[in-house]
Amino acid sequence: MTKSLPINVMNLEVFNPVKLIKELDLQFFATAQNKVKFGLKNVHYAKATDSGTIITYAKPVPIPGGVSLSISPNGEIVEFPADDITYWSAEINNGYDGEIEIADVPQSFSIDILGEELIEGVMYESADAKGEKFALLFEINGDVKARRYVLYYCTATRPTIASQTKAGSTVEPQTSSLTFQSRPHPYNNLIKANTTTTVSETIFNGWYTSVHEKPTTVEGG
Repeated sequence: MTKSLPINVMNLEVFNPVKLIKELDLQFFATAQNKVKFGLKNVHYAKATDSGTIITYAKPVPIPGGVSLSISPNGEIVEFPADDITYWSAEINNGYDGEIEIADVPQSFSIDILGEELIEGVMYESADAKGEKFALLFEINGDVKARRYVLYYCTATRPTIASQTKAGSTVEPQTSSLTFQSRPHPYNNLIKANTTTTVSETIFNGWYTSVHEKPTTVEGG
């Protein structure tokens, strides 16, 4: 007859399926990478204030109704020919030029960034208005995990104003487009940042609470 081993029930861990799923998710995200990207949502802006030595950002403000976004690199290749070859070459990275299409430009953006004035329910645009720099934040979905982006040092032009008459009972919403430039941060040369599938939940969930900035020191490095 075999002798059973004593079991201390106090040391047994109750099976927790939720905990197991979370642990499997963490293991998956630690190795998986996005293969495709799609969609656009969670567009925000954060007004930048330049003290002369440092830039600080206001709390990000939503820009609802993101429709499309296109950004193209701005820069050029500088080449030095010698010995009948390209002896030396380097890329000049001037950031990006972009356009974002949205349902409508928020009144707060027109005031905070474009320099328009709201007086007694009327918005005023002046040729003397000075535009403000801002950070642009947005999210693009991935097949594994969404990517959240920030462009640190942007300038926007005035939006297009367009509409058209309604054809019978058919109503087709008209959108607004903002052209913007994203240039290197004047004090640290950073242009953009984006999350990956291995980002911590703290950083990912806090992306629109405040503008994420590169840490000055990295643990273990």
